[in-house]
Order: sequence, then C-alpha cells, then structure tokens
Amino acid sequence: MTVGLLIVTHDLIGEALLRTATRMFDNLPLKARVLHVSINANPEALLSQARSQASQLDNGDGVLVLTDMYGSTPSNIAFGLLQPGQVNVIAGINLPMLIRTLNYASLDLATLTQKAISGGKEGIFCCTQTEIAYPHAES
Repeated sequence: MTVGLLIVTHDLIGEALLRTATRMFDNLPLKARVLHVSINANPEALLSQARSQASQLDNGDGVLVLTDMYGSTPSNIAFGLLQPGQVNVIAGINLPMLIRTLNYASLDLATLTQKAISGGKEGIFCCTQTEIAYPHAES
C-alpha cells in the first residue's frame, strides 16, 4: 500500500501540476486527486468534499495533502483535514515538491512528508545571468 495524495489549490493550479507530473511518469505511483477551490466556493461544502476524497485515498497508510498559498481558502480547507500522522498537510506546493513526492511514493507518511518539503525547498533557485549556462553562447 501507499500514501494517498490530495492536492487542494486555487482554481486549476493543482490539476495543471498533476497533469504535468503525470506526463513525466508512465503511471502515477500513488492514488492522487485534486480539489480545486474557485473564488466563489463555499469553504464548508469543499471541506466536506475534501474529507470524502481524503477518506477514499487512504488505504491505511495515510494521506499527504499539498496545498498552495498558506493562509488562503484552499490551505484553510486542507488544514481542516489535518490529523498528524494520518493526514499531513504541506502548504506551498510547487512542481519539484510534487515530483519528489511521486519519486518517493513508497515511503511512509512521515518520511514522504519530509521528502516533499525538501523537494519543494531544493527546487527553488535564484537564477542570475552568470549562473545560467547558455547552450548556444559563444565562448
């Protein structure tokens, strides 16, 4: 069994991230769903929907919930699911975080949570012109 993955984001951000990641893998190594939160959404209704999705994703190994901006409606919904050790929540999803999560899908929830966080942090770079290698630049 593996951890389930629920992505809770503004509008279609989560769907775009999961679709991009899916193209990088032949098959997703874990069950994943996306809950998108529109600007006019009813948070209470979406929390109920999120609980249902998390329950369906949990095969007994727990659920990792990735959300976008801390303090926003999607993250507030995600934090409504928090049950440390059973449902872990991380705010600040980015593509490196999602890819790291999928690459280490066989890990237990606690370890996978740490891998996801490290993937998100290590995937952030400040690129300056002197650091960029241009393949067609003349020497």
